[in-house]
Order: sequence, then C-alpha cells, then structure tokens
Amino acid sequence: MRLIGNNKVKKTNIGFLDMATDKVTGVAGKENYAVARISRELPNRSAIGFLFTNRQSTGDQPPSEEYGRTFALDGRVGFGEYQQVSAYVARTDNSDADRDQYSYRASYSYDSADWLLTAGYTEVGEGFDPQVGFLRRMAYRKPDATIFRRYRTKNSKHIQELRPHVSYRGFWDFDGFQESGFLHMDNHIEWKKGQEFHTAINLTREGVKEAFEIFPGIMVPPDTYDNSEVALVAFSNRGAPVSFEMRTTVGGFFGGDRINISPGVRIRFGDNFNTELMWRYNNIDLPEGDFETNLGLWRLSYSFTPRMFLESLVQYNDVDDNLSANLRFGWLQTANVGLFVVYNDIQEIGPLGPPRPDRSLTVKLSWQFDALR
Repeated sequence: MRLIGNNKVKKTNIGFLDMATDKVTGVAGKENYAVARISRELPNRSAIGFLFTNRQSTGDQPPSEEYGRTFALDGRVGFGEYQQVSAYVARTDNSDADRDQYSYRASYSYDSADWLLTAGYTEVGEGFDPQVGFLRRMAYRKPDATIFRRYRTKNSKHIQELRPHVSYRGFWDFDGFQESGFLHMDNHIEWKKGQEFHTAINLTREGVKEAFEIFPGIMVPPDTYDNSEVALVAFSNRGAPVSFEMRTTVGGFFGGDRINISPGVRIRFGDNFNTELMWRYNNIDLPEGDFETNLGLWRLSYSFTPRMFLESLVQYNDVDDNLSANLRFGWLQTANVGLFVVYNDIQEIGPLGPPRPDRSLTVKLSWQFDALR
C-alpha cells in the first residue's frame, strides 16, 4: 500500500510518500516507509530544502533492525548571472549504528555561454546508512573539479563548436587509501551538420584492498593499479532519421590491457517511433587470464499520443548467457501520474540445462488531486 502527496503553495514545494510492506520470509520483514520533503524557491536561482525519511519495523524484527531515519538540509545560492554555491548536510539515525552517521557536500559552479567551471567536495561517514534509498558508494571522501570551455567558431565553414575540457574525481577512504581516481582530458568537435567527434585521454587509478573475481575463474589481486587509456567517440547527426555512433576505448586495465568497442545505430520515424540497437564488446588481457564479453541492447519507444506510450528494452549478456526483456506501457494523467503496466522476463539460454524463466508483471495506477482545495 502506498500514499503519495505533492503540492506547491506559491514558491514552496511539499511532498510526502508513505508505504507499507508485508513480510516476505527470507527476503524482508513487515515494515513502513515514509518520505517527507519541503523546499522553498528563493530569488536568483537560490533555494533551501529539508528532507526526512523513516523506515520503521512493524513486525518481529530484532532491535538492531527496528528503525532507520535520515535528516537532511540542502540549499543553493546564486551569485550574479553565472555563479552558484550549493551544499547539503545529512545525518542518519539507525538502530544498529553508533558513529559517523553523517554526510555532506559543498560545491561551486560558474556556468556561462563560454565556460563551465566546477569544484566540489563530498564526504560520507562510515556509519551513514540511508535505509530509505541507497548509496552508490559507502564511507568515502571525494574531491571533484571541471574546467570546460565552449568555443563557437566564426570563420570555419564546417566546424560549429569546439569544447576542450578536463575533469577529475577521486575517492579516498578514511585511512587515506585512494580507492579510485579518474582524470579526463577531452575535446569535442561539433560540425555544423550535426556530427561530433570526441578525443579523450583518461588517467585512472583503482585501489583494490581484497581480491575479487572479475570473470569466472579469473581473480584480480590486491594492489594499486595506475593506467592510461585513449577514448574515441564519433556519431552522425542524431536529428536525422537514421544515425550511427561508435565508441572505442583502448588502454590499461588492472595491470593488463582492455579494448572496448561499442557500435550503435538509431532510427527515428517522426515524433512517434524511436529505436536503438547497440553492441558492447570487451577484450580483456590480464596477467591472471584473458577473456571477452559481449552485451547487446535493443531499445524501442512508440508514442500513441503525447500521454500514451510503449517502451521496451531487450538485452543479451554472454557472460551469464541470458536474455532479458522489459516492456512498459504508460497512460499519463500528468508527469509520472497515471496507469503503468510493466512486464519483465529473464531467460537463461546457456547449455547448463533447460531455461529457467524469471517473469514478473506489475500494474500501477496513481491519481493526483489537490487535497488543500
């Protein structure tokens, strides 16, 4: 069961969601989830907001799993026409954690027609655990920065814009060990007919504390791996009925080498029908062994009307040797509100025995109304 509320009073946004789940033996207990959000728009691209989430056990879970709460305050302040400072601070209060349940970020950006400059710092404490939602990464310190130049040519007959840029992001744990780093140096060349060509050099670092299996039977041992790679991207005019793209990356990879090739084609008929076919190939050569991977994707989207659509994604993965499909039908009242029907199907097609399909069908109906009138 789920209850959702959303309303805007002048420049104040108020949102609320409450959901109750039943017990599924071996998967999850009986619980209640709640999310509340309020934000206020201020002059000159500024704003302030507050977020509260709560997971509360309503069954027979042990005391260590009784509850999980998150409190967060965020805001941004605009300076002049191009500058902005943003920040958030958050804290969790969980029944099974007792220290470092905090997270915060501060960032600066300058975004004009010619330049994009950003700098930021994020920290996530070792005990920070938002149990309503998720984190891509736990317990880290992360600085990041970008210098991006947009240059419109005036005398060229063919080139529309040049976009040289450099960016960096790095992750450290609280013992000072660098878990990963990524320095990206690139230039985008855009032609007046819509084609683009990107040339990049990436300097990467991956710190591995514990050995892990990257491919069946092949382990990556603990070490710090510094590598460099070249990335090339080219695509034709994406506004045309048919467009093509090619992405290639060649360079070091966990003490060995990697070649990644990703060709793709997109087809569009008017404003109603779009489809995309892509293939991602990896050839990996490591000291511990060599392997290849293939991933094929087929996306399709058809709009019957501006409010009614059908979308599908079919994917083949040769590592797991399975074929998966996702089909989604939507009939909208407003944005993300209406009738949704979602079908998922995963088929194992390898030689290890008969297919074991995993299928699900979800029907969601939501309706939005103004409870304050």
